[in-house]
Amino acid sequence: MSSEIRDINLAESGEKKIEWVKRNCDLLRTLEKEFSESKPFAGKKITLSVHLEAKTAYLCLVLAAGGAEMYVTGSNPLSTQDDVAAALVKAGLEVHAWYDATKEEYETHIRHVLEAEPNIIIDDGGDLVTMVHKEMPHLIPNIIGGCEETTTGIIRLEAMNRAGELKFPMVRVNNAACKHFFDNRYGTGQSVFDGINRTTNLIVAGKIVVVAGYGWCGKGTAMRAKGLGARVVVTEIDPIKAIEAVMDGFDVMPMKEAAKVGDFFITVTGCDGVIDKEDFAEMKEGAILCNAGHFDCEIDMAWLKANAVEKKEQRKNIMG
Repeated sequence: MSSEIRDINLAESGEKKIEWVKRNCDLLRTLEKEFSESKPFAGKKITLSVHLEAKTAYLCLVLAAGGAEMYVTGSNPLSTQDDVAAALVKAGLEVHAWYDATKEEYETHIRHVLEAEPNIIIDDGGDLVTMVHKEMPHLIPNIIGGCEETTTGIIRLEAMNRAGELKFPMVRVNNAACKHFFDNRYGTGQSVFDGINRTTNLIVAGKIVVVAGYGWCGKGTAMRAKGLGARVVVTEIDPIKAIEAVMDGFDVMPMKEAAKVGDFFITVTGCDGVIDKEDFAEMKEGAILCNAGHFDCEIDMAWLKANAVEKKEQRKNIMG
């Protein structure tokens, strides 16, 4: 099957991004050299669903250098970068993904990369594994195993495993110490505010930042907000994590109360409906909602869209 992307003519921009990553990711660069010589994945097909941007694209190229046939899709339509997808296609990989895909398009892309009949699955959120078990069980005998990167995906995998439904082994990458200590806490913490600052062009110092969830990503987000000079409020339903947030120097309150005071709201829970219509009613004019979890369902976007009097782009990537 041929790739499904927005525009192959965007490839040059994507190649520049990937080259920058290659220059700065020493470990992946070392693995690329090693894999190019040893070809550990020769004869194997890898289907991969990730937040499709330059760093993960370079990972795809490293696996391809190791001899793998790569079939790539995005794990979230809102994070897929079309120029990066084009660069991978130009490099010879099969890609099915584009930015802002509909739910139906997203599921079709997942289905198409699985139709390659992979031996290994690299998942981010559990959508590949779920579709294999629910819709394409004939693929299971051919699958050696795979790995899952996110808390959201691991929750889904563990539920399947408890029910006796998981039919091949999956490595819980997110549970590795280096993943949650460093990627979740420091990587997510920084990237959240990289995105907010570039998009809003607003100063964070002096603002009230509400962080929903105090797992490793929430800890990193709160720490970064504090470092930028914000007053930080944490909402957390786990009492132990809530106490930890207090001990770390943050205010803790229910979302219904935090909604009244926040300037920025950042959800990092992986759960549905963290901010709902009752919370929207309490928010001040101009409050900015951000999601750093797996999907934007943490904020009730469906209700907002259905009940908005007017919808317009305030700035690029900011709807109001």
